[in-house]
Amino acid sequence: MAIKEKVGLVVSNKMDKTVVVAVENRSAHAKYGKIVVQTKRFKAHDELNACQEGDRVRIQETRPLSRTKRWQVITVLNSISEL
Repeated sequence: MAIKEKVGLVVSNKMDKTVVVAVENRSAHAKYGKIVVQTKRFKAHDELNACQEGDRVRIQETRPLSRTKRWQVITVLNSISEL
């Protein structure tokens, strides 16, 4: 079984060692062809509390860490503090 990875935007970092990452899925509508954007939010483990709101991060699926947390932050791709 392959390890799932996703890239998304940090929308909340108010919890301790947890961030909420919004992942966008852009796909064409089956009948009309218009691009439809669907957003799903994942809670991810951030051990060092390094992520800020607005950062683009790569997350990876892991074992259940809490009732809703099943992902962990692998890398910060674009940090808001670098800009």
